[in-house]
Amino acid sequence: MNGQLDWAELFFSSTGRLARTPFVVASAALFAAAYLFLVTPGAVQWLAGWFIYPALLIMGCCLLAKRLHDRGRSGWWAAIVIIALVAVWPLPSSFFDFIFAAIVVWAVVELGVMPGEAGANRFGPSPLKTA
Repeated sequence: MNGQLDWAELFFSSTGRLARTPFVVASAALFAAAYLFLVTPGAVQWLAGWFIYPALLIMGCCLLAKRLHDRGRSGWWAAIVIIALVAVWPLPSSFFDFIFAAIVVWAVVELGVMPGEAGANRFGPSPLKTA
C-alpha cells in the first residue's frame, strides 16, 4: 500500500498485507453496502443482485486474504470465513448456525482485534513500516 490508499488494489488485489485500520474501515464499508442493497425493493434486488453480490464477494475475499497475510496465515482461510458469513447473513436461521457464528466471531477477533505480525513475513513487508 506504500502509505497511500489505492482503492483498486485495496478491493481487487489479494496479494500483500493489510493493516488492521484499513481492513476494519473497508470491511465496514462492504457490510454497509451489502445491508443497503439488502433493503432495496425485491425486483431491483433480484436483477442487480447478479452483479452486486459477486462484486461484494470478490472484494471481501481480497480484503480477507490480505488481512490474513498480515496475520501470517494463508489467504485460503478466507474461504472458511466467507462460507460462514454467507451462512449467517443477514440473520442465523438454523440451529446449527452457531458453528458458523463461532467462525465469524473467531474471524472478528483474529482479523479485527489482533495485530499483524511484526516485520516482514512470507507475504511481504509490514504495512505499518514507513517508507
